[in-house]
Amino acid sequence: MTAQPPPEALEELHRKALVQLDPVHRDFFEGGAGRERALTENVRAFGRLALLPRVLRGAGPPDTAVELPGARAATPVLVAPTAFHRLAHPDGERATARAAAAAGTVLITSMAATTAVADVAAAAREVRQDAAVWFQLYLQPRAEVTDALVRRAEQAGCTALVVTADSPVFGRRGRDDRNGFHDLPPGYAAENMRGLPGAPPGGTLDIAMSPGLSWRDLRRLRTRTELPVLVKGVLHPDDARIAVDEGAAGVIVSNHGGRQLDAAPATVEALPAVVDAVAGRVPVLLDGGIRSGADVVTALALGATAVGVGRPVLWGLAAEGEAGVARVLAELAGQTAHVLALCGARDRTDLDRGQVVVRGRLPGVGLG
Repeated sequence: MTAQPPPEALEELHRKALVQLDPVHRDFFEGGAGRERALTENVRAFGRLALLPRVLRGAGPPDTAVELPGARAATPVLVAPTAFHRLAHPDGERATARAAAAAGTVLITSMAATTAVADVAAAAREVRQDAAVWFQLYLQPRAEVTDALVRRAEQAGCTALVVTADSPVFGRRGRDDRNGFHDLPPGYAAENMRGLPGAPPGGTLDIAMSPGLSWRDLRRLRTRTELPVLVKGVLHPDDARIAVDEGAAGVIVSNHGGRQLDAAPATVEALPAVVDAVAGRVPVLLDGGIRSGADVVTALALGATAVGVGRPVLWGLAAEGEAGVARVLAELAGQTAHVLALCGARDRTDLDRGQVVVRGRLPGVGLG
């Protein structure tokens, strides 16, 4: 009998997480919008791509550090914003923050976190005084609510804001509808929404979505803060150009993990056109579908400065708490350095788009 290879760390943690999680909460973390085509294609699209290595380039040991707005990260693998970490583990976002800080990377904490941003940032800085935490923000229809959230992020010591722009309405998520999961269970809350203007005494506001929000609202935000502002949820190259023209410090190519528009393309497919549109004026980041160091390097070769990972972090958190998140980040960082070396690259600047090819379509191989 042929011995089976041991499961990779992410696969092992995923399996453990699926057992540990309440089935309703598992579906919330795992699920996507509609028929979950965008969710599935985020991963599959990376599988359709291959990397052409270069050889004998004398690149030396890999250097994975990246400079980002308001942060320098030891790895191009960031923690993407995801909601409700305390549903995965009692330590919730505090555990995630400590693991991200120990890995020397950026945590983008969610506006829908079950731990307030001040406590998330404090947990990160217990590990590293210079730990970088960014705050993910949905622009709110009531400007005073947005302003209050921004002040909280600034007071917590966040070094950038990440405006999620792809949510004029909530995505329709079949799993949550079937499970009747439309609110947090007793004892849990979106803590950043507590005590805001208009909230009931001691209570929270709902996060509001509005199709009436526009670039004018982003422009207003930039007058209210000196923090760099990145725009997340960009898939169209024209929107990337507008974002940069409006003063965005970075653009994040994202389809919300397949949780908003199910007809959206996979993020890695949208990445090259956005990179071309931005033309090096600001960093371009990507999230959605990253499951290995090869995926990370593929995104870097296509022009991304860094990538975000969401669900794998939640798997690690649900399976093993802080240690599980640390394992996920260490595994992806280690794989990224290894694949860079195998591709003959010292860092992302040694990569180029010509090293990414569609499997089965190598130039001169099997083509009629």
